[in-house]
Amino acid sequence: MSEQDHVINKEGELELNKVDDALNRIDGEQRDEILSNFQSFKKYLSNKIEMAENIGLSEETMAKTAEKIAGYLAEHEEPRNREEKLLQELWKVGDQDQRHKLAHMLVRLAQATD
Repeated sequence: MSEQDHVINKEGELELNKVDDALNRIDGEQRDEILSNFQSFKKYLSNKIEMAENIGLSEETMAKTAEKIAGYLAEHEEPRNREEKLLQELWKVGDQDQRHKLAHMLVRLAQATD
């Protein structure tokens, strides 16, 4: 994988403009596995949050990333369970500030996942 493919640059900074590309690179089978049920989604998110914490990303940076990912999912993926449907509905009715707060809550949810 080339350096241009990474969401985190060599200075350790998050490049939000590369998040969509990274999400598009997840193959269909892996995407189905992640989104098949809410527990799988939380576990995947938890693993990514743990990686982000290990490289020193702040909660705010993780929330901005979660916000970008949630926007991508709301636009490109159909919910596959009740929880995803609820998150999508909350996303749709929320304004920018509410979406950002929801992203913070998703980060905290993932941090609390075993």
